[in-house]
Amino acid sequence: MLRSLSFLIRRPFPVAPSPLFLIISIRRLDTLASPVPHPRRPSKNDAYFAAVHHIAGIVRSDFYLERTLGRLRLPPPTQDLVLRVLRDAAPSAPLSALRFFAWARSSSPSYRPSVAEFDALILPLARHRHWSRMWSLSADMRSLSLPLPPDTFAAVIEAYGAAALPDLAVDVFNRLPKFDCPQTTAVYNALLSALCLAGNFHGAYALIRRMARKQVPPDRRTFSVIVDAWCAAGKLRAAQEFLEEMNRRGFKPPVRGRDLLIDGLVNAGYLESAKEMVRRMTKEGVLPDITTFNSLLEALCKSGENDFCVDLLQNATDMGLCPDISTYKILIPAVSKLGKIEEAFKLFHSAVEDGNKPFPSLYAAIIKALCRAGRFGDAFSFFSDMKVKGHPPHRPVYTMLIKMCVRGGKFVEAANYLVEMTEMGLVPRSENFDMVVDGLKHCGNHELAKRMEQLEVSLRGY
Repeated sequence: MLRSLSFLIRRPFPVAPSPLFLIISIRRLDTLASPVPHPRRPSKNDAYFAAVHHIAGIVRSDFYLERTLGRLRLPPPTQDLVLRVLRDAAPSAPLSALRFFAWARSSSPSYRPSVAEFDALILPLARHRHWSRMWSLSADMRSLSLPLPPDTFAAVIEAYGAAALPDLAVDVFNRLPKFDCPQTTAVYNALLSALCLAGNFHGAYALIRRMARKQVPPDRRTFSVIVDAWCAAGKLRAAQEFLEEMNRRGFKPPVRGRDLLIDGLVNAGYLESAKEMVRRMTKEGVLPDITTFNSLLEALCKSGENDFCVDLLQNATDMGLCPDISTYKILIPAVSKLGKIEEAFKLFHSAVEDGNKPFPSLYAAIIKALCRAGRFGDAFSFFSDMKVKGHPPHRPVYTMLIKMCVRGGKFVEAANYLVEMTEMGLVPRSENFDMVVDGLKHCGNHELAKRMEQLEVSLRGY
């Protein structure tokens, strides 16, 4: 067959060379330093795949494809050739591919199609909503005693669900027994997905009960589909009960389903349930997604459970969870606000060791905690460390530090930071000047207060 298809690799007709061509060729021969390698001759496989591509192109674009294929004088089609052409043409032109399939069967009585060729046609026909032709092809398979592939019809049902056509998905599901196609777990899962996408949770739950009656064993995806859908719809308690049922039946719940449920519980304010779920996951050696973990930490920190968050982070990192900069962005300010400065420093150094470049707001949280504790020397030293290590402070950090210095009676240091701000091109607010000048006057440093007033006038221009 390969020899017969080689005519599709077109050869140019012999043409008499022009005088100019001969002159150029002679010059080439005179100046050639080394022989030019001959191009690789096409192999039989190249000719075969070129023929497949050529036929698929005819199927996709030729209105009179049967007549064109007949003129090519092709050898009798084989299962491999037909399958390759169908896989190439059917996704974009399923009706034309169906015509080619009919032509291949009629052109050679010896050709007997396999399940693979039917399979290559059924799903594209369904996706293009050619339902009657899909069922006609299924009946044709049955007449040839070929088994209908459940996985293909599961994909068809999912396609209906994605297209918001749950009634048609149910119709496909109900018709399968008439075609001796088993309703496998994959088929049930596909219908569950279609029903959940349509918001028909009663139907989905009824389908699960039917699975139990028909003794079709559920798998992890069965539960995952339900949990994902219920979480998306806000039915958190139902999803939680379903996960517990999974545990009772010996199924290990999917991590993604748990993550969705934790997110839903956090957003709904059910923090105790979310905490319990994370505890159970860590006991089982399963870690939540870092984004889910961070959302839980943020909610718990806002509710004042900072100690629990620190312990939870420690347990999770011991198990292999890799915190990201968002994790530290949540915990460091929360711990600093409680005055747990050593714990904040520990988290800060962990962030640096993990390869994160801490931004100014992380420094600011610890600096503020140090100032509140009266440890101004440590605060100034940490602020200098921030500048030395290439983290230029922005105006909010300076504003916070100046305010804390004024509250702590460090008026001269506050004035120095005002000058430093202006040297960096940051314009302090009027309130910053006012509080520093008032403080300097109150402690009797009128000369420095006057210089601060002159600095503000030079900046403001009045």
